[in-house]
Amino acid sequence: MGQIVLSKVKKAFGDVVVIPPLDLTIEDGEFTVFVGPSGCGKSTLLRLIAGLEDVSSGSIQIDGRESSDAPPSKRGLAMVFQSYALYPHMTVRKNIAFPLRMAKMDKAEIEKRVDNAAKVLNLADYIDRRPGQLSGGQRQRVAIGRAIVREPSAFLFDEPLSNLDAALRMGMRLEISELHKRLDTTMVYVTHDQVEAMTMADKIVVLNAGNIEQVGSPLDLYHKPKNIFVAGFIGSPKMNMITGETAAAHGAHTIGVRPEHIDVSDSGGTWSGVVGVSEHLGSDSFFHIHETGLADMITVRSGGEVGFTRGDRVSLTPRPDMIHKFNEQGDRIS
Repeated sequence: MGQIVLSKVKKAFGDVVVIPPLDLTIEDGEFTVFVGPSGCGKSTLLRLIAGLEDVSSGSIQIDGRESSDAPPSKRGLAMVFQSYALYPHMTVRKNIAFPLRMAKMDKAEIEKRVDNAAKVLNLADYIDRRPGQLSGGQRQRVAIGRAIVREPSAFLFDEPLSNLDAALRMGMRLEISELHKRLDTTMVYVTHDQVEAMTMADKIVVLNAGNIEQVGSPLDLYHKPKNIFVAGFIGSPKMNMITGETAAAHGAHTIGVRPEHIDVSDSGGTWSGVVGVSEHLGSDSFFHIHETGLADMITVRSGGEVGFTRGDRVSLTPRPDMIHKFNEQGDRIS
């Protein structure tokens, strides 16, 4: 079991409230991602679950047990941090085994768990190496292995890939997702990278200034963002926002259109503008359009074969069924 239930959980440092009272349920076996900009409270919320920070008020239940006042070692959770925090003088085997040795577990059981973790994480060939002989991705797998051997109710990841380069990040994203499927264990993952959130999560929790803006599947948040904050945060490149007469004509204060939902052509479109920067990535092309009279810039995503360049005047046609409408308070209308 790995269900985690937060009820009216609040965190304040003196008079400063960083997490206003919130409710959240993370179901057993679910991969839940906390996402939001820097300072939104996502790491603080994870640390409250882990017991590394004390709740100011409210309740945290883990597997049906009240755990708000329980020390981290008694919560049945394992945490993987941004920093690998490996012992440089120890081999991979000894690093993975370290928490079990501290718990004075039977040596045979330790060996069994370490060998199993090394197999699951494809570390068997590196088991006798030291951290200095490993790549960044391999070191992160060792840190994950140290969590796996504890056989926790849930894994907590605090931006574990932020120290890796782009290629390693993508590879480790896939490895952690595969690991979740194999272990079938609850995972709670913190990131500021919405691409990681979209590709890994069963459920995304979008946080803003300590408040939960929206909870849902990646596609729920992509297709039906609850408000302008979520609409602008989920999706890459971010959604174009338009106010004024154009929005009013759609019965809204603001309309949003994703870059991939705008067709660009030589003529005949609904809007027009001039290409500024164009980014040709092979499979995709991104055009940053100015002089539209709609916004400072409209971003369009097209197929890689589209070849407009700086200075070209183009026509833009938004897909009518993909226009998001928001009221003056920034909440979704339709």
